[in-house]
Amino acid sequence: MVAADPSMSADAVELMGILAEYGPLCEAMYLMMSADGKIGNEEREVLKGALRNLSGDTIRTAHMESMLDAAGKNVADQGRPARMQDVVARLRDDRPRAEVAFVLAAAIAFADNAIADEENETLNDLAEGLGIEEGRANELLDEVQSDLGQRQEQA
Repeated sequence: MVAADPSMSADAVELMGILAEYGPLCEAMYLMMSADGKIGNEEREVLKGALRNLSGDTIRTAHMESMLDAAGKNVADQGRPARMQDVVARLRDDRPRAEVAFVLAAAIAFADNAIADEENETLNDLAEGLGIEEGRANELLDEVQSDLGQRQEQA
């Protein structure tokens, strides 16, 4: 935990807390969104919905956009492999958060009803980096597909 500078605005302090809590999850989803070089509206909506659900609807759209902008800038400045390593390092030792990140990335991959090769590769890299064994990764993917199928039937 990093203490905020007393001169920071309340909004900046709030964003710092949001980044600490949700930044790695958002960046994992961003890495999936950008894996195929195209970021679709469906993927953005899944990401925003996931962050709203995780936060109990406390993260504002402006904060989501700030996290997405930061993730995009980080990838542009440091490259995808370095960002994947950083995300993995921040999540690997927390099994529940690691699995949540994997599930959210999978939901992003399924958002447009087609998983590109680059997205599949990103999912595999994420699972491997997070220490999620193949059998468990397949269980999680099956759960995501099942959940998405039920939601499409309800729509």
